Amino acid sequence: MIEDPVLLNDWHPIARSIDVPEGSILPVRLLGEDLIAWRAHGSVNVWQDLCIHRGTKLSLGRLRGDLLECAYHGWTYDQSGGCVKMPAHPEQKPPQKARVRTYSSTERYGLIWACLGSPRHDVPEFEEWGADAFRKVPCGPYRYRASGPRAVENFLDVAHLPFVHEGILGERAHAEIQDYEVTVSEEGIVARDVRIWQPDPDGTGVGKDVNYTYKVLRPLTMYLSKASVEGNFSIFATVCPVDEFESVAWFWIAMDYGQGIPEGEIVARQDEITGQDIPVVESQRPERLPLDLQSELHLRSDRIAVAYRKWLRSLGLSFGTA
Repeated sequence: MIEDPVLLNDWHPIARSIDVPEGSILPVRLLGEDLIAWRAHGSVNVWQDLCIHRGTKLSLGRLRGDLLECAYHGWTYDQSGGCVKMPAHPEQKPPQKARVRTYSSTERYGLIWACLGSPRHDVPEFEEWGADAFRKVPCGPYRYRASGPRAVENFLDVAHLPFVHEGILGERAHAEIQDYEVTVSEEGIVARDVRIWQPDPDGTGVGKDVNYTYKVLRPLTMYLSKASVEGNFSIFATVCPVDEFESVAWFWIAMDYGQGIPEGEIVARQDEITGQDIPVVESQRPERLPLDLQSELHLRSDRIAVAYRKWLRSLGLSFGTA
């Protein structure tokens, strides 16, 4: 297992809740660990994908009610992870150490979250989730062959919008980034008054000057919001660190206006935007996000990214960073 207590003791999204229906076993990967997620009686379990008998993947097994049976020798485990049956020796009570490694899990925002260590924080807050006025549209998952911090910093980068997303989130003729305010605390980062002109900032097809607030809620979870005469728009985005150089991102788009926009159009728009970002992020070198500010050049418009790198360094995060 990796030696990064910051990420080991944090919550990470590993799948959508709908991807793990009752009676199914889903293999997933988090921080270089092979896991399974499975549901019984409505409750989701997240385990190491490893039978402790002969090291077979439990994802090859089958569920029998609320018990999981290994495909190799039929060793059967209950929801606590303890072995309750060894078919080759039915008269023998399984020893106490015959137990699968289990992990903390919870469901929030239509996602299954897992922690490989001891959670030091709650799942990051999605402010609009409980607000009935907001329409919430899930987008993703999006897979990056890149580190999680690289994917997050791309989300925070404002100056790339007129070039990578020209005609949607920016235009070359309006590439100037005005000064903005960034505050940093132990809880995260907030950047206010991030202003830029965008041809179509929210899928309504109306160009306008926008004023964004960006937040970094956890090392791999971010948020942005904007208010306009039409209403309020926000994005909650979170990245699963599959391996050091492979990540999966999920987005929730929340709007309290534009109810007539079909959900498929909102998703297709985010698919297009993220599809433009992914090859750029995957091309970045070094692959690990440099936390030494002397290793690259920084401008005033990079203020959020600089704050993010400093904050990760203060936390002691090492996975996916240099």
